[in-house]
Parts: sequence; structure tokens; C-alpha cells
Amino acid sequence: MTPEMEALINRAQARSDDETHEGQGPQGSAAWLFERAGYVTASRFEDVIAKTKAGKPTAARETYKWELVIERLTGSPSDHWTSTAMQWGSDNEQASKMIFEAATGAILEPCGFVKHPAEKWIGASPDALIDDDGGFESKSPFNSRYQLETIIAGAMPDEHKAQVQGGMWVTGRKYWIFQSYDPRLPAPLNCFRQRIERDDAYIAAMAAEVIVFAQEVEFLVAKLSEPV
Repeated sequence: MTPEMEALINRAQARSDDETHEGQGPQGSAAWLFERAGYVTASRFEDVIAKTKAGKPTAARETYKWELVIERLTGSPSDHWTSTAMQWGSDNEQASKMIFEAATGAILEPCGFVKHPAEKWIGASPDALIDDDGGFESKSPFNSRYQLETIIAGAMPDEHKAQVQGGMWVTGRKYWIFQSYDPRLPAPLNCFRQRIERDDAYIAAMAAEVIVFAQEVEFLVAKLSEPV
């Protein structure tokens, strides 16, 4: 990394700390963790809607449901193990943002936790917002193979669709920029970028499942809050 890039990243981090849109704190901060505790978040919508080959909900859905119940009852965020791959993505996010801004001329607005304006206990944490109608999601695959497979496919991996469309549902925005960034690869292979348009039919189907899931959490919280 060049000194110029490092300086840009440091300035972007400072801006993220000082100018967070929505929410009370930048992503990863204690304030952000507490603000989103108990909420069904877009980054986990895939766990909510995923199905087994038999068409049944996955075990991840049940695990996530009880995680949220516990957060609601305690008022504290769950302890989350950060894998090496997750840390890699976090470490490269600011560099990815700076590359996007340099390539497009767009300004990424830092964003904290955004609550759905109508549905209780549902929210999202966009990596950034763009102007009045856009959002931004950055991924940095831990294995460079996945970066190259994405480039060959020419499209965002399906596993990110629920998060990206979920971000548009929660924020009301019309499009999202998905960017996959791998600093280990030479340009132009180090960066894949795609504009994702809002898919209202997909959002309607996903939202129906997420709302039911949030209601299941609410029922368990109410049941466990009754006098013994």
C-alpha cells in the first residue's frame, strides 16, 4: 500500500467516525452494536429466508432467532466470533471505498444502523450511502478464487442478494453498488463492481418472511417475559 493510499484511508476512517449517517455510531463501535441488538438485520436476512433442499428452514434460522431473543431479553449484543475471513473483509473495507470513490467520482456517505420506518425490530447497516437513492456494499473474499469466479460470472454472488435487496427495503433506496475487492490481485482483477437495481417483487417475498420471523422473536420474548 502506498503512503498516499494509506493517508486516504486514514482520512476516510476519520470521516466515518465523525459523519455517520443515521444511527448513533459507526459500524463496529460499541454504540452501533447496542443499537442493533435484538434487531433482524439485513446482513442476516439470508439466514432467515434460506431453505434446505427439502424446502425447510435451515438450522441457521433457528439459531439466529434465539440469538435475537437473548439480545432482546438482556438488552446487550451477543458475543460474536470474528473469523479470519470476516476480519479480512473488515480490514479492507476502507481501501475498497477509496478505490470506488477514485474510480467513479461518487462520494460515499458513512452510515450507521438504519431502522425500518414501518416494521418494528428490523434494520440494516449499509456500508455507505450514495446521494439520495443509492447504497454501497463492499466484500473482500478471503480466498482469491471467489473474486475470480465473481469476475467470470459477471455478477454479484447470490448469497449477497438478500443483504443488498434488504438494504434497499429498509432504506427505501432505488439501487445498490456491490463491489468485491481483493488487494492481492493485480488491476483490474482486484475490483469487481456492479450496480444492482431494486427488485420490488423479490423484496416483497423476502419482507414477508422477515416480518414473520420478527414476529416469532416477539412472541418468544413476550412469552419469556411473563411472570413465572
